[in-house]
Amino acid sequence: MSQFNTVLQVRFGHVDPAGIVYFPRIYDYLHDVFEELWEVYVGQRYYHLLLDQRIGFPLVHSEVDFRSPLRFGDRPIVSVTCFKLGHSSLGLRYVFRLADRELVHARLVTSCVDLETMRPIAIPEAYRSRFAELLESP
Repeated sequence: MSQFNTVLQVRFGHVDPAGIVYFPRIYDYLHDVFEELWEVYVGQRYYHLLLDQRIGFPLVHSEVDFRSPLRFGDRPIVSVTCFKLGHSSLGLRYVFRLADRELVHARLVTSCVDLETMRPIAIPEAYRSRFAELLESP
């Protein structure tokens, strides 16, 4: 199984008075990684997908387990794999790690939609083939 990896940096403005990343920020991180996955791995800037092709992947379901807090200065590695590749749905797993410690485990499902109608459409084959390479083994 292949995976996409990137590194995040927890900055001062990302933490709350308790000194840990405020949980809604995790969703910002997840979307940042999603956009980076598109640009670096799939080969298409998400910005162009939305504005030029008028295709979007809005979130339709999420599960996030917070296993250990992220703190200012942390640089977790985020690994992304694909657990579901449907006709119009895409399920991605995100695992945040520091050394051998898992911090966040998220499963997000998006739907490929025509932004003009907001109706589901087939994931274009050029993109589908890239996500297929990230499919987890059964």
